[in-house]
Amino acid sequence: MRKTFILLTFLLIGAIVNQTLAQAKDKPLIVFVTGDHEYSGEFTLPLIAAELEKNYGFRTKILKAFPNQNAEKNIPGLEALQEADLAVFYLRWRQLPPDQLEYIDKYLKSGKPVMGFRTSTHSFNFPKGDVSEKWNAFGEFALNAPPGWGGKAAHTHYGHESSTDVSVIAAVKKHPILTGVAPTFHVRSWLYRVLPDYPTKGSEWLLMGKSVNPDKAAIENPVAWIGVNSFGAKVFTTTMGHPEDFQVESFQRLVINAIHWELGKKIPKKWKGKIDINVPYRGMVK
Repeated sequence: MRKTFILLTFLLIGAIVNQTLAQAKDKPLIVFVTGDHEYSGEFTLPLIAAELEKNYGFRTKILKAFPNQNAEKNIPGLEALQEADLAVFYLRWRQLPPDQLEYIDKYLKSGKPVMGFRTSTHSFNFPKGDVSEKWNAFGEFALNAPPGWGGKAAHTHYGHESSTDVSVIAAVKKHPILTGVAPTFHVRSWLYRVLPDYPTKGSEWLLMGKSVNPDKAAIENPVAWIGVNSFGAKVFTTTMGHPEDFQVESFQRLVINAIHWELGKKIPKKWKGKIDINVPYRGMVK
């Protein structure tokens, strides 16, 4: 009798474990890849990830530059991209070794969706002639954004003392990603210039930004867009991403909605409430 009871107990435990594992696999895995010198993406995105796990039924994994945000040549754990259903990038001027870039390359070639924040338009900064120099154009081939910073793309911004008024583009106001996003809102991030040549042809603009207190003559520029990249993957890109932007409820909703859209999930009918995000702006520190 005792042996039978023990056997049944083990069988029951095994069934519960298998059911738990099966349920976990049913939840899409989002891998956040962070490594920017300035905007503390390694602190803001984990708070988004925690909300996604708590209230929206996703699994997440956060990867960070090691040993700190200024480490340009090492992001441990990129093999997690092999299991990812969505890769979210917040990078700036990295110089990752070929073995780490290989995981990103394979993910992109899989055609799975990609999301990028702000400085991810210039994720990599390899010297001219380097074997990995092509990665400097990551913004273009992965995110439908300018290929790097400055240069022919004229990718620049309107000064650190400026901020941005954001407005929903009227023609796309009913797009699911814009559910619950206010028609106009304000963010602290200074406006990036991506026009006239970007976002790449075929991208759909969602939000426009107007620079407030710019340091030079400014034009309005798209600050969020979607599309299909050169690998045939769904893309959501935003040039917003200052840590104070993450305090703005409309920006939070935009991000949560975009993640659902990228993964082919219905946009949540009910917003779970503003996320408590209070990460200070770090700036460039050694």
